[in-house]
Amino acid sequence: MSLIGGIRPPIAVLSVLLLALAGVTALTLGRVGQEAVPKAVKSSQQHFAEDGAIALRASIDESVTDLTRTADLFNAADPVPADAVLDKIGSVYQKWMGTAVVEIRSGKLMAARGENVPLAAIDRSKLSGDHGLDPRMVRLENGETRLLTFSVLAWKGQPQQLLVASSSLRFPGISLGNFRSIAVVGEDGKVLSTDGIPEPEQVSTEEEQAEVKASNNQLKMFAETAAKKSRSHPLLSKEPGSGGYLGVSGHLIGDRHDGERAVAGYASLAAPEAGESTVATRLGLSVVAMVPVAEDSKRTTSSAFGLLAAGALLLIGGLTVFWLLRTVQRPLIRLFLESRRLTRGDLNRPVSVPKYGEAARIGAALERLRRQLLGEPAAKVPAKRSRFGSRTLVAVAGVLLLLWAGPLLLMLNRPGDSVQVPQQMINDQRERTDTLSDRVRRALNEGHADLTSVASLIGAKTDPSDMEKVLDSTLNQHSRYRSLYVLDSKGEVLARAGGDPRGVGDKPSEQQVRVIDEDGKEPVIIGTAELSGRQGAAVVGEFRIEFLNSLLKRPGLGSVRVVDKDRKIVGGNTGYREFQGLPSGRLDGLVKGTSQKVGNKPRPSGVLYRDGDDIQIAAAAPFAGGGVAEQLGWTVVSWQPASALSIPEYTLQNRTVLAGMLGATAAVACLGWLHIIVVRPLRKLADQSEALADGDRKTVLYPVHHDEVGAVTRSLELIRQQMPSSAQRKRDGASAGLAGRN
Repeated sequence: MSLIGGIRPPIAVLSVLLLALAGVTALTLGRVGQEAVPKAVKSSQQHFAEDGAIALRASIDESVTDLTRTADLFNAADPVPADAVLDKIGSVYQKWMGTAVVEIRSGKLMAARGENVPLAAIDRSKLSGDHGLDPRMVRLENGETRLLTFSVLAWKGQPQQLLVASSSLRFPGISLGNFRSIAVVGEDGKVLSTDGIPEPEQVSTEEEQAEVKASNNQLKMFAETAAKKSRSHPLLSKEPGSGGYLGVSGHLIGDRHDGERAVAGYASLAAPEAGESTVATRLGLSVVAMVPVAEDSKRTTSSAFGLLAAGALLLIGGLTVFWLLRTVQRPLIRLFLESRRLTRGDLNRPVSVPKYGEAARIGAALERLRRQLLGEPAAKVPAKRSRFGSRTLVAVAGVLLLLWAGPLLLMLNRPGDSVQVPQQMINDQRERTDTLSDRVRRALNEGHADLTSVASLIGAKTDPSDMEKVLDSTLNQHSRYRSLYVLDSKGEVLARAGGDPRGVGDKPSEQQVRVIDEDGKEPVIIGTAELSGRQGAAVVGEFRIEFLNSLLKRPGLGSVRVVDKDRKIVGGNTGYREFQGLPSGRLDGLVKGTSQKVGNKPRPSGVLYRDGDDIQIAAAAPFAGGGVAEQLGWTVVSWQPASALSIPEYTLQNRTVLAGMLGATAAVACLGWLHIIVVRPLRKLADQSEALADGDRKTVLYPVHHDEVGAVTRSLELIRQQMPSSAQRKRDGASAGLAGRN
């Protein structure tokens, strides 16, 4: 018999699949809701840590790029005193806590600004090599950690000088909300900096001090675990094909205290492109974000539904398999045995004719052929017809299985509008949107600061080729610009780098950052920095809209849009139409209400919308925090359906639908297999066998498959060969008549 053909394999595979599905149903549907902290909350903390890691990595790399580019611009110009260098840096950038210029050979301090830079920790002999100028972390006497960034000032005929900038490992613009804490963790698992947890001496009561100490201890435990997990390779730390964050990330569950459980997310610093590394990623840092989550013991569900569904499947599946064995397999096996008996010449015993389907027709034909082999006329035994064919019998089996799969697919475990969305998810949507808004604002501010730096160093240049060298260098070091150019007071281009200028024709705008609509094709974001002493000339940079949209692509936030003062879309993380309105009036109202100032500045907001079964989480965060980008009045708004979250009610619904789909797929696959391999050849064989019994001796019977149906076909062919033809019967009848007359 064929391994994939025959009546037994489809039924056996169906039995195995139904047993496996019953086990999977009992386990998966029974475990939903058993965790007091939903998976959606844990995944959200993981995404929060990833946001912090992205912000920290971008901040460190940006600091290195800015310091290096600034030093290169100084090196390309005439020598200036060290004090002038630091003054110029301080007027453009306010990101460093302290700056200093040191003569490399002698170690002499040439100038300093801000806090004291720990110069004693710098080993000047190790400043050469490929990574000699990479940032280094230094721990101060008070326990704080500083990140030192280096660049070299080199003018012809003067000793080389080391430009040093000191910064803390604080997160730029991370919105923590209430009760959340976030920390930077070193490779050894030690906490280098924290935000969100006060020092024990900063609280008054002993109870609060105990809570602070407990939070610090829990954070240290998370930090040690995160450091260990972050050492693994990103591809080995995740499920195959899961994608997502390019670094190592995950979530951790802490101890339970006063009805709350600490939940943390961790993420290692990862480069924006897979397989690459940056200055920040080589530091081996990780980020841990922790928040206490209230446990709701009433949310836990029992495993009764999973057990009942599995038991029902075993009952219905057993009945289906029994039906197939009784009505399809057993009659076919009986036909196979009876046909072989006839081919061996055993004609004394009548053929056992099945009751149903094509098997009954073939059995009746075999009985007629048996009698014909014994010499009886074919017309004496009428053909037996069954009201139920094999297709009907298989269809009944399919209906039985759909009685189990159909309700799971269409009716059961539909939560409707009774879904309980954790408040933590709404808070996280708001805080993450606020963090994203700050990230976009800072990116535009950084871009304008670069333009200001370029303008301050290009102001004295009059040769267009010298200007273009500076512009080309800046364009190559930053991917945020589409084009850079210098405009005179009349709007004519003096020098350019990159794409075609789209902000020419008029004199340079007095707005430092603005947006223009170029015939509705795409928003053009333009930054302008005036050239001092050049009578209205300015450096203009056009930001790539792809750069803005890339900042918005964060998992777990759903759809994200950046809208202007008129609530028209400027950018987004998914498909959108430029300068169109938001997709719903309630989102438009959310942005409008959020943009109104509360106190001295606008505040982010998060809300849960319920419209029947349609439940949506939305948040909006306007630009706030200063800088030239704040004057744009933009707002970042995000929304996502609650059904996209791993909330127990939706998880149970999804798994219920999946179980129904698996059951329906198993039924269609196995019964379809049975129909193609057995039923169709059997229907054809029924017609051929009846034709043979009716006297057709010319049609040769060929087996389609080497299985039971094929074996019966071969037996009928042997019987056909044994049967005399009509001409032979006439000759035999004529010979018998002549013999009688003689």
